[in-house]
Amino acid sequence: MAVRCRPDQAELVLAELTVLAPGGVEESHGTGFVEYAIYGAEGELPDLGQVEAATGDGLVAVDSSEVPADWSERWRAFHRPLEVVAAEGGTAIWLRPPWEPRRDDALEVVIDPGQAFGTGAHPTTRLSLELLLGLYDEPASDGVGTVRGALTDLGCGSGVLAIAAARLGFSPVTGFDHDRAAISAAIDNAAANRVEATFRRLDLRRGLPDLAPLTLANLTAPLLELVAAQIDRPGRPDRMICSGLLEGERGRVVDAFAGPGLAEREFRALEGWGALLLEAA
Repeated sequence: MAVRCRPDQAELVLAELTVLAPGGVEESHGTGFVEYAIYGAEGELPDLGQVEAATGDGLVAVDSSEVPADWSERWRAFHRPLEVVAAEGGTAIWLRPPWEPRRDDALEVVIDPGQAFGTGAHPTTRLSLELLLGLYDEPASDGVGTVRGALTDLGCGSGVLAIAAARLGFSPVTGFDHDRAAISAAIDNAAANRVEATFRRLDLRRGLPDLAPLTLANLTAPLLELVAAQIDRPGRPDRMICSGLLEGERGRVVDAFAGPGLAEREFRALEGWGALLLEAA
């Protein structure tokens, strides 16, 4: 079954689909749309044919059809490794599924696509990693390199960003997510990557945890605004990497974080999505 929607509907649609497919979905992008594919044996998924379904403030296209018997291998072929760098010649992170070969010239993060909540290929995750790597490669006043310290990951999902941060030497690393299945996936992925990271369930609408000097927040624009509204100046991070917003939502997110005294330092965009590096003003 395939579900196609506008990019601004993607987060809502994905949240609904994880109920049908707790093992994960296949995600692809095109001009003006995001498409999710769910695979299942006969009888496991509803046979809807080609219909339109209501979600949020719009409609999404749903197409149910049979796929070849070797769909499980074809699904594997869709998930390819990905190299992420902030700038040419900088540190590289190699995101790969377990069956792809390792690389000795990059920091590896191995994520099983059979887990829900993302494998790192989504533009918002990639942009967050690029900004994180930019900070990692940034020279310090002693010429040795940026000092790594504590890091908070809000909306950690499957733990990709937190695991990458731990591989880069940030410690302690703590990730938070509202979904129990996401926390379970993040714990499993951290163990598979042999990194130290703590993951806890948290509803951001009920308050924020203590934030580390470097805080990541890969959330939707409304949730980013909610986070900004709850940050007190004495407890604000020194730096924040915020992603999950659409390019057109940049201004509203920047304005929201101006309240607690965080200002835009860098903005990156990819396939209509955006990510911000904010610093204490």
